[in-house]
Amino acid sequence: MKFIDEYRDRQAAEQFSRAIAATAKRSWTLMEVCGGQTHSIVKFGVDELLPKEVTLVHGPGCPVCVTPVELIEKAIEIASRPEVIFCSFGDMLRVPAHVGDGHETPMDLLSVKAQGGDVRIVYSPLDAVQIARKNPARQVVFFAVGFETTAPANAMAVFQAYQQGISNFSLLVSHVLVPPAMEAILSSPDNRVQGFLAAGHVCTVMGYTEYEPIAEKYHVPIVVTGFEPVDILQGIFLCVKQLEEGRAAVENQYARSVRRAGNRAAQQIIQEVFRVIPRKWRGVGEIPRSGLGLQEKYREYDAEVRFGVAEHTTEESSECIAGLVLRGIRKPHECLAFGAHCTPERPLGAPMVSSEGACAAYYRYRRLSCRD
Repeated sequence: MKFIDEYRDRQAAEQFSRAIAATAKRSWTLMEVCGGQTHSIVKFGVDELLPKEVTLVHGPGCPVCVTPVELIEKAIEIASRPEVIFCSFGDMLRVPAHVGDGHETPMDLLSVKAQGGDVRIVYSPLDAVQIARKNPARQVVFFAVGFETTAPANAMAVFQAYQQGISNFSLLVSHVLVPPAMEAILSSPDNRVQGFLAAGHVCTVMGYTEYEPIAEKYHVPIVVTGFEPVDILQGIFLCVKQLEEGRAAVENQYARSVRRAGNRAAQQIIQEVFRVIPRKWRGVGEIPRSGLGLQEKYREYDAEVRFGVAEHTTEESSECIAGLVLRGIRKPHECLAFGAHCTPERPLGAPMVSSEGACAAYYRYRRLSCRD
């Protein structure tokens, strides 16, 4: 199959592995931003093909993982209301929160569904708009989670609802932006990242001009990278080559999909419907200008406002080290709860639940080796 088999070719992978080993003369720490890249790295053993001089750490590139507990609790509160049809992608249903007096009772959206709540898995936010049209007596809420990749479709759902006069539809918005998170990591006093593999799908939408000032300001190479093993190895090679040469620029490994300017039509619908706001990240805290919220024109489609939950806040679990994992400070298997108190069946945090979570990747592909 085109663009799959050739990017999983063993000989090509070994060629890049040898090139990296020949290039890396000093120790370097690189971060892959995307959770999809993390899963490919762990599944295919990409990190095991690298020389000891090159270390990969996992970044906050899983949108499910960085959605704060308070957003999950807001979702649970809204979904529990009898007048609501709550729509979401499936990966959000088992993200844990703690609801109740003193936060004693663990709960998730799947629990709400089991208790009779009308929680539905959809494949597109436009499906939720259709559900709202067919159920005018019910309130339909879509859980809009994601990076810039999913923002255009969510924006289009609001835009269509507005154009068609559908008033019983709203979004619970938890959109986050990649560049501010990278800056937050680089400006942290405990930062160890010297180069980035940027998420190819985000750059397909947004392009990569936003990364150029970051590369210049912090003098770090940033390589826009795809998701297959050969993609990732080539991205690592380009990043290490820059580091060894003392350069810090943005390069595009994923040229078969990404253009410097990105997708202008997608950017236009995002700008029409959303505005940039501060956003809390699970385990990280609030990062300025790192999220999207609805423009004032579309305020009536904001589920937080509609259901009066905007001011709800909560504390993160102290047992889960998701924040350290998402910032590249710790690896999943370094958590004392990993594979013991925290499993996919009984997760403490979102990284163990999400299909892009680093903890889920290590549990699925590296659990035995981690315990050796």
